[in-house]
Amino acid sequence: MSELDFTKPAAPASTSIYDPAMVMEFFGSAGKAETIAQGATIFAENEKGSRFLLKRDKMYLLLEGEVSLFAKNQVIGRVRKGEIFGEMASISEMPRSATAVANAPCRVIALDDGQFKAALRKKPEFALMLMSVMIRRMRDAIGRHNPGSTALDGKMKESAVFDKSALAILARALSQTTVRYERNKVIVKEGQAGVLMYVVLEGRLAVSIHDKLVEKIGPGGVFGEMALVERTPRLATVVSETDCGLLAIGRNTFLDLIKASPDFAVSLLGAVSDRARFIASRQN
Repeated sequence: MSELDFTKPAAPASTSIYDPAMVMEFFGSAGKAETIAQGATIFAENEKGSRFLLKRDKMYLLLEGEVSLFAKNQVIGRVRKGEIFGEMASISEMPRSATAVANAPCRVIALDDGQFKAALRKKPEFALMLMSVMIRRMRDAIGRHNPGSTALDGKMKESAVFDKSALAILARALSQTTVRYERNKVIVKEGQAGVLMYVVLEGRLAVSIHDKLVEKIGPGGVFGEMALVERTPRLATVVSETDCGLLAIGRNTFLDLIKASPDFAVSLLGAVSDRARFIASRQN
């Protein structure tokens, strides 16, 4: 089974929306530079933060130096000046997928979850950029393997991002964006253009990629989020299995939600991360 590197963004390319200036502004707005000694372990594989023990997972921006990433004692990548790393564990509250070690004396800015949310209020566009990085990894993963291996083989993953309380708040705030579909309706279709993401208020939907079922979505789940950050065709087809009610959210509304409640962005980023990890795990 191959594994994507979700510890750091893919190397910036001419077509990437990874913006080093935005990243520097974002991290600098909420954190301060600190020095890490050569050879120091910044975080360890399978390590998990604990808010009860006041040990929180952090994400990092490397200002100077170089950091190596190890998984199962093998080097899987290197972080260089201007790159971020460790963001997936911080966002998704999952154990670290790699160990990060300073190859040389390093300067970094580290943000814990509170600082990350404070920075999002000032620079909500950062959430879109980070989502784009994760989404491109996901597209690359699907493009590299046999479409049949994406199927669930009976192991159903059901997605819910927002709990009942958060969902009720969203429903009240965005009541004017509610749309309804009857059973067996195609909501979004693989390969078509899209400009909206959806939050499920009620009902159940099925997600397929290359005609293979990959996910079920119930109340509190989201889909179509890639349309907010990339002008690329839909990655999946989503069909209503029951009558359903949805919130349809465009890019500007998304940014307004982040400013008002960074928790919304953190929840959505976590969902995108989990979806990308899940698709990567299905590669054989």
